[in-house]
Order: sequence, then C-alpha cells, then structure tokens
Amino acid sequence: MRKDRSNCPLTCALDIVGDKWSLIIIRDIFLGKRTFTEFLKSKERIATNILTNRLELLINNNLLKVTKMPNDQKTKIYYLTDAGIDMYPIIYEMMQWSDRNVIKNFGSIWTNDLKGSIDQSPKAAILNTTESYRSSRKEILAYID
Repeated sequence: MRKDRSNCPLTCALDIVGDKWSLIIIRDIFLGKRTFTEFLKSKERIATNILTNRLELLINNNLLKVTKMPNDQKTKIYYLTDAGIDMYPIIYEMMQWSDRNVIKNFGSIWTNDLKGSIDQSPKAAILNTTESYRSSRKEILAYID
C-alpha cells in the first residue's frame, strides 16, 4: 500500500497523474493509441523506462488495464477503465485553459482531434469523446470474453 503525502484529494490525484507523461498516455489512448510502440511514437518522445513506469502506475491505480492481442500474444493492448475515462474532462479543461492562456499554435491534436466541433459546447465535446472511446473499448473487451 502506498503512503500518500496527505489526505487531500488533489494531492492523492497528483500522486497518480501529476506528471506530464501519465496525462499524455491517457490523451494518446483517446487519440486511438493502444500499444507500447504506439505510445513511443508520440511527438513528445517518452523514454521507454518512463513509459513502462507510467503504464504500471496507471494500471496499479486502476486507470488502465492491459490485455494481449488474440492473434499476437506478444503485443499488449492498453485500455482505459471507467476511472481512466473519467480523466477526460480534466484533460479537456486543461487543454481549454492552455488554448485560452498560453500563446502558442497547438496544431492538429487539439483543433482536429480533441477540441470537438466549433458548434459543440464543451460538455457535448467531452460526452462525444468519452462515448466514442467507450464504443471502441467494447472491441478491446471483446478480445477478452
């Protein structure tokens, strides 16, 4: 059992996802990445040892689960649990904040993939993204059954 620094809910959450890499992994899963190799190909260029560590951290804290491809038992597929999916509104709001307050051109990940349609409210964009992920997760879970 891990000893948390305090009983503060924010501190406890930050112990799990308070680093850049954990949130990038969760973001990448929403973008369709599922395997270790796909995570390594992210533009942020995570080191293999850090990726291994963060995947284990997310699994141990029930944000991720892992299974193997049915036709390739060497390849692990990572997928979000319901608790992991619940991180999306936080990630979305962090990206919205950055879009409003950081002067930078964020490119296609934000504008094409995660922000949602210009006609959508943030609530609708979050709901559409999470429901879309839940649908794709059903395919992964079908491997297990």
